[in-house]
Amino acid sequence: MANLILLKEVGEAMNKAAIDAFPNECCGFFFGHEVGEDRVVQEVMPVENSKEGDQRRRFSIDPKAYMDAEKHALAMDMSLLGVYHSHPSHPAIPSEHDLKQAMPWFSYIILSVEKEAVKNTTSWQLDEARKFKNETLKQL
Repeated sequence: MANLILLKEVGEAMNKAAIDAFPNECCGFFFGHEVGEDRVVQEVMPVENSKEGDQRRRFSIDPKAYMDAEKHALAMDMSLLGVYHSHPSHPAIPSEHDLKQAMPWFSYIILSVEKEAVKNTTSWQLDEARKFKNETLKQL
């Protein structure tokens, strides 16, 4: 598993999105470069949670937003490294729903958020058996 390294402003942008969306889940993409064994996250793109109905325990990303993220990565000469979302008033561990939606290679950042603060941030990646493994997450 790679180390996932967040630049300070990227972590702050994810935290703000999670707090602003509370009590609903926020979601978005993150971009950067692979440097040896590390993935360096340099940019974040918040997107609208398009989940119909209750957004407190689920998020959905419109397929067009995903295509826009792929285009953005190409235009900026970066890689689309993964997806982030929040778990309002719940731990920053993947749910069964998260596992069903996950794709190999992507990193998945989860922010455990309360009304006024992010309590914990973790990152996960699928292994060969389609089980989530915790990635080392570092913030610069």
